[in-house]
Formats: sequence, structure tokens, C-alpha cells
Amino acid sequence: MKEEDSVWFAMRVTYRREFLAKKLLDDEGIENYIPKKWVIDSSKRKKKLVPVIRNLIFVYARPSVIQNFKTWSGITFLQYMVDKRSGKKIIVPEDQMRQFIAATADYDESLLFFKPEELNLSKGTRVRVKAGPMEGREGIFIKVKGARDRRLVIQIEGVIAVALASVHPDLIQVLPDRNENEL
Repeated sequence: MKEEDSVWFAMRVTYRREFLAKKLLDDEGIENYIPKKWVIDSSKRKKKLVPVIRNLIFVYARPSVIQNFKTWSGITFLQYMVDKRSGKKIIVPEDQMRQFIAATADYDESLLFFKPEELNLSKGTRVRVKAGPMEGREGIFIKVKGARDRRLVIQIEGVIAVALASVHPDLIQVLPDRNENEL
């Protein structure tokens, strides 16, 4: 029997317990990621890191490891996100998740985050950045709300999208549409 591969699961954490879930996962050596941003805490007048989308965490592990962790620890507030169309757990491809982490890990304040329904990515162009600090990143080149010019958007389908800093058009390479590759 083939051993299970580790995959990235998009998961929900109820009642804003993202950091508690992260600590429990970290304590068990289970890789996880919470996209975060800096905000000003008005009561303390200090900057603090908060989740970009409340109750969202990505967990990287074999399916049996997560299931055993949930069962053994009795954590009921960590739940799988499910694709509404197919009814299956949302699993993020490894390369897509690594690009997303690389793009968001430094908490750059120029990043714009969107829920999937807030963007119409079909109007954009699939591109790869061929030079500069974002070299190698792939996404959709599109004009987004809240930005003056077009930006590179990296999307985790059905979960979240992030618009990176502006990229000069000379630094991008247009990629063939995915549908063309499948024909």
C-alpha cells in the first residue's frame, strides 16, 4: 500500500482561535500557515499582527495525521473547508501554496487581500514574472479595486487571493491559458 502524501488543507478555526490552533499544531510538529497583516491596535496605539481572514489556517500533513490529531486532541474547532460545488475537502496544490506563502510571509503592507467572490480573474491574463524581486511568481495580471495600476494576483481557488505590489509590464511573460494546455 502506498504511503499517504502530505497535502495542504484549507481549514477553518471557529471563534477566532487561529493562534491557539497554530500553537497546538506547532507543538505536534505539524506545519501550518496563517496569512497575516499588520494593523494598528487603537486601544494600545501599537501595531499588531492579525489574520488576514478570520478563522482561516492552512495545514500541511498527511490526511491520517490531521484526522488523528483532531481525534486525539479533541479539537472540535479545527474543521476542513469544503468546496461547495464538489463537496470535497479543499486541498491546495503544493507549488501554489509555496508561492502564496513566499508572497505573503513578510507581511508587506502594500498587499491587498480578497475573498474569491470579490475578484473576476477571468478578465486578467496568466503571467509569470521574469525578473526582479518577484521573479518566478505566477498568477493573474489584472486591475484590482484599491490599486492604481494592474497587479499580479495569486489565488488559492475558493479560499483567498492576494494582489502583490505593482509589476512593470516589461517584467512579465504571458503564459498560455490553462484550457489551451488541456486540449
